[in-house]
This record gives sequence, C-alpha cells and structure tokens, in this order.
Amino acid sequence: MATGVRSMRFCLRAFRHAATPAPRRAGAPIYVARRAFSSTPTPWRPAAKKDEADEREVDEEEDDDVIIDSAELNESLDTTLTGPDIDSGATARFQEQVVGSINATLSEAAYVPKVHPARSFWHEEEEDPELLTDERDEDVFEEDDIMSMAHGKLEEFREYREYARIAAWEMPLLSKLARPFEPPTAQEPLRFRYTSYMGEFHPAENKVVVEFSPRDMPLTEAQQTKLRKLLGPRYNPETDVAKISCEQFEHQAQNKRYLGDLVEKLVEQAKDPSDMFEDVPLDTRHHKFKVRPKFPREWRMTEERRKFLDDTRHKSQLLDLTKEEAGSLISGKERIEQFFSTLSRKDQERVGVRLNRPITRGRQPSLRRI
Repeated sequence: MATGVRSMRFCLRAFRHAATPAPRRAGAPIYVARRAFSSTPTPWRPAAKKDEADEREVDEEEDDDVIIDSAELNESLDTTLTGPDIDSGATARFQEQVVGSINATLSEAAYVPKVHPARSFWHEEEEDPELLTDERDEDVFEEDDIMSMAHGKLEEFREYREYARIAAWEMPLLSKLARPFEPPTAQEPLRFRYTSYMGEFHPAENKVVVEFSPRDMPLTEAQQTKLRKLLGPRYNPETDVAKISCEQFEHQAQNKRYLGDLVEKLVEQAKDPSDMFEDVPLDTRHHKFKVRPKFPREWRMTEERRKFLDDTRHKSQLLDLTKEEAGSLISGKERIEQFFSTLSRKDQERVGVRLNRPITRGRQPSLRRI
C-alpha cells in the first residue's frame, strides 16, 4: 500500500507543474514535459503578438485541446497504478482527483495575460490624444506660424493690455481705501523711506533710509549742536537734515528697527551732560556748498521803482525842453549839415560815393577819416 500511495504522490507532483500542452490530434496520447521537482511554478512563454481575432481563435483552439478526457487518463494510469496492494475504489477516486487537478492546472496555464505597450503610462487600451508623450515632431517649422520675435512682441502687447485693464477697472476701486493726509506731529520726527521694485527681486529692496532734523528732537540748543557733531558726515548743514541708511539685514522691518534703535542711542548720547563737545568744532568739510546765482533783489521791478523811473524820465524831458528854448541844446542833425557845408564840392562827391558804396563779400570797405 505504501508503494501505491508514493506513486500517486509522484504523479500529482508531476501533473501540478506540467508545461503548456501542444495542440494534439483526436486520439493522440498526452505528452507531459519532464522537469525536476520544484516549489516554483513553470514560467510560461508569452504569446506571440497577433491581431485580436487571431488571438481569440488560437485561445479557442487551445481551450478545446487542453481538456483531458477521463477515459484516456484512466487508460494511461491503469498501466501505472497496478499491484496487489491497491484497492479498486481508491484507484477510482485517485483517478478522478488527478483528472480534476490536471484540467484546473491546464485551464490556468491556457490564460495568457495581455502585454500592454511600454509607452502607455496607465496601461490604457488606447493612448490619450491630449497626453503629449512624443514631441519629436513639435519643433518642425511648417511655415504656418510667425517667428519667435513676433511672438515676443505679441506677449509685450498682452502685458500692456493687462495693465490697461487694471488701470481702467481695478485702480478706481482703490479710491474707497483712500485716507486724508495728516501731517506728522511733533511726536513723529522720523521719516522712513522704502524701495519697492513692483514684485521683482532686487538686492537693494531691503534698504531703508531714515531722515530727521535735530531741531525737531526734544533737545535744547546745546544738545542739538552736540547731536549735529555726533552725526558727522550724515548731517547736511545746508538743509539741517540728517540721513542714515541700513541694508545689512534681510528684511525691511529688521533694518527699520535697527535705525530706530540707533536714533534713540544718538539722542541719549546728546542728552549726556558729562561731555557736551564744546571744544570740538562742527565739521562741514564733507558737504560741498553749491553757489546758485540769484537775481539781485534790488533789480526787481516794484511799484516804487516803476514810479521812480517815470519821474526820472519826466525830469530829463523837461531839462531838454529848457535847453532847447535857451538854445544850448546841441542838435546832431545841424552838426552834420554844418560839417558837409564846409567841404568843397569834390570832397562832398567823394564822401558821398564812399557812403553809398554797396557792401561786397570778403573784407568790408573802411571809411578813412577826413
């Protein structure tokens, strides 16, 4: 009995890892490939690439061929499972189990999974036309488009139109957020200035400048003079304004905080009565005074000066009339006529020709003194 059970076990192991059977003729015996016993299944060869109709026909033929008849298997097993120790009922049950297991194994082996193309990312049956996976023909210029320079010009006009829309539709809405101007009070002597590049990154964007005047600080005259001396070249003596900048930190808020602390330290040092720097003169060599010529104040036309000029002209006219009546006024016309009357006729003609000669190109004729 032990020999029969062992042979049954060997048969089951052999049929469990059977290879894919080839198509056979009706009544032909079954040929099973022999291989060593192993715990791993036999790797099946992938099906050849054919049309769907051909694959369907081949699958149907394989399905018809892989079904094993129990009578044929019984005949093949009768030659193996024979012996005086084997029961006939056990042999029949064993044959049924073997036939069932072989048919189940061959039906699983007949299924060949469909191999999807490597280009399909999600293994769809059809490629998505909107998914650009092959861009080899995208750069081919087919004379149906404009050049890149023209595209750049169109992009520039699109940007202009976008800003025009903002100015026409969005900028007027900002008037709702407008607040009336309130001049700074005495408690706000510092004026901060920031730099913005309209969203663009720039290394000078974090720079902050503070301006203040020493006379706006709550200090006395002596303390203000000491503060001007402490400021050094950052003080403008012409406008009496100090300017300090900072850009050593990454953010504008940090630079503003540093400038505020620095101004507080300067004010504290100016209030220190231990040393008022009275023996140190105010140095202004760092500032170059620009001389701007101005129109003299005395030359400005005023109502008083206009009245004074009118009186002076009127007095000169009266003086000329008085001299003319007295005969002491010299007339230029009479003097010229008197001069020509003393000359001879020939000299008068010569002088008249020189005076009436037209001006020619080159050197102008000079009148000799007679």
